[in-house]
Amino acid sequence: MNTARGRALLRGAGIYAVLIGIAWCALAPILWALSGSLKREGEVAEGSLLPAIPQWSNYGKVFELLPLGRMLLNTAVYAVCVTAGQVFFCSLAGYAFARLRFRGRDVLFVAYLGTLMVPLTVTVIPQFLLMRAFGWVDTPWAMIVPGLFGSAFGTYLMRQFFYTLPMELEEAAILDGCSTWQVYWRVLLPHTRPALMVLGVLTWITVWNDFLWPLVMIQRNEIATVTLGLVRLQGQYYTQWPILMAASMVVLFPLLVVYAIAQRAFIRGMAMSGLGGR
Repeated sequence: MNTARGRALLRGAGIYAVLIGIAWCALAPILWALSGSLKREGEVAEGSLLPAIPQWSNYGKVFELLPLGRMLLNTAVYAVCVTAGQVFFCSLAGYAFARLRFRGRDVLFVAYLGTLMVPLTVTVIPQFLLMRAFGWVDTPWAMIVPGLFGSAFGTYLMRQFFYTLPMELEEAAILDGCSTWQVYWRVLLPHTRPALMVLGVLTWITVWNDFLWPLVMIQRNEIATVTLGLVRLQGQYYTQWPILMAASMVVLFPLLVVYAIAQRAFIRGMAMSGLGGR
C-alpha cells in the first residue's frame, strides 16, 4: 500500500513539475518584458530581473511617441466587428451543416474544411487585389469585411456542438409550429453559448494579434492597429527597448482583461466542444 501511494505521489509530483516548467516557459518572456518596461535604457541588456529604480515614465512616453490610444480603439473596433460576424455566420453555417439535409452537404463541408490546409500567405495577394478593386485599401473596411463572414474552423466548431444537442429539442419546436429560422434562433442557439464563447474569444485574440494583414492593407496611423504600432516604434538603426516593452505590456493588457472576464465560460466551452482533449 505504501509503495503504491509513493508511486502515486511521485507521479503527481512529476506531472506538477512538468506543468510548472511549461508555465514558466510561457510566463518568462512576459515577466522579462514587464521588467524591461520599467528599466533604463542601459539596464535592459543586463541580467538582472528587477529594475534598480522603476521607470514608470516609460509608459507615458509610449503615448507621446505613438497615437497608441487611437490604435487600441481601432483594434478593438475591428475585433468587435469581426467577432460578431464570425459568431453569427459560423453558428448559422454550423446549424445548416449539422441539422439541415440538402444534396452535397457533406461534400461541401469537407471541401470547406479543406481550406484550413491553405496557408494564409497564399491568400494574401488575391485578397489584396480584391480590396484594391473595391477601393478599400488603407480603409477600415479592409480590416473588417474579409473576416466578417465566418471561417472554416468556426463553422466546424459550431457544427460539432450542434451535433451534441438532442434531436428532441428540434422535433418539439417543429411540432409547436416553429420555422427553420425560429428553431435555430430561439431553440438551439441559446444552448450553444459555451461554443459561442470559445469562438468569440479565439476570434478576438486572432484579430487583436494579427500583423500580416494590417501590414499589407494599412499605411495611416489614424486607422492602424496595435501590432503596427509596435513595429513603428522600432527604428532602423536604434530602438528604445524599454519604451517598446512598455508598449507591449499596454497591448497585452486588454487580452488579459478579456480572458479574465470570460475565463470560466471559455474553459467550460472548450471542454464541452471537444477542444479540451477529452
